Amino acid sequence: MTPKNNLLGNFSNCSSDYKINQVLFPLLYTFIFFVGIIMNGLAMGVFFQISSKSNFIIFLKNTVISDILMILTFPFKILSDARLVSWELRGFVCKVSQVIFYFTMYISIIFLGLITIDRYLKTARPFRSSTTGNVLAAKILSIFIWIFMFSLSLPNMILTDKKPTQETVKKCADLKSDFGLLWHEIVNYVCQFIFWVNFVIIIICYTLITQELYKSYKRTRSMGKANKKTVNIKVFIIIGVFFICFVPYHFARIPYTLSQTRDVFKCSTQNTLFYIKESTLWLTSLNACLDPFIYFALCKSFRKSLLKTLHMHVIKTRGEQNIETIDDEETPM
Repeated sequence: MTPKNNLLGNFSNCSSDYKINQVLFPLLYTFIFFVGIIMNGLAMGVFFQISSKSNFIIFLKNTVISDILMILTFPFKILSDARLVSWELRGFVCKVSQVIFYFTMYISIIFLGLITIDRYLKTARPFRSSTTGNVLAAKILSIFIWIFMFSLSLPNMILTDKKPTQETVKKCADLKSDFGLLWHEIVNYVCQFIFWVNFVIIIICYTLITQELYKSYKRTRSMGKANKKTVNIKVFIIIGVFFICFVPYHFARIPYTLSQTRDVFKCSTQNTLFYIKESTLWLTSLNACLDPFIYFALCKSFRKSLLKTLHMHVIKTRGEQNIETIDDEETPM
């Protein structure tokens, strides 16, 4: 059996492309940082105006909080990967911001699963509204999810306790204690379990949603109301976002992890797997920009509040322009 140190040494001796690592990926993350902070900042402002009157809105509010936390980690990754600051920042990325990134990723996955279940129940029982008891249960469940994921993630911060040096920060695992590496492995298994459970939930729910929509379409077709029902096709935006953002990364992660722990890949293959992993990881970050489309497409309260806010802003802007025009006309020569 090949010694572990040799395996890690083989991996570390594999050089990668400078421009992709330090230029392309930082530029891609910079793009989604600015787009994401604007879209989610607006979404947060809109959600402040909406009461938590249903499970669906509660889950959406938790998702937008998770997305904003994820977005706030991007500047540290950008500066660290582009090497625009000293290597000390890399230690902070390994210990704090990278942990928060993955913490929020899996919170988003969990809430997408819950939103999918809620949409299936809404499709199957369209006239059933949320009761006070259901809303309270959704709030308690949301708090439990945050506490559970935080409890998993906090030890990853605490156990990354070795003193960072210019060499050890190149690989975050080198900053962890032995128990820290073991805990990191356990968390990876738990996160994989979270993803695959939600993957199965989403597949099953959308299979059932498709059946319900087809039955509804058949019932309304003879009544000449099919066009009104087909609008429910918007519900498929959730599975679209899930498959674009999270599925590629979790399929790429398996061979990438093998390339780090087993001496079975050539250097060129290791590099290819690294770039696939980094590209699919960027897709998971793109989730922060795509979630607002879910809010707008599926949440009527969000859509109405957003359009009202934008309408008021346009009226206010036009009013200010008219006042400025009158002032200009009344200014004596």
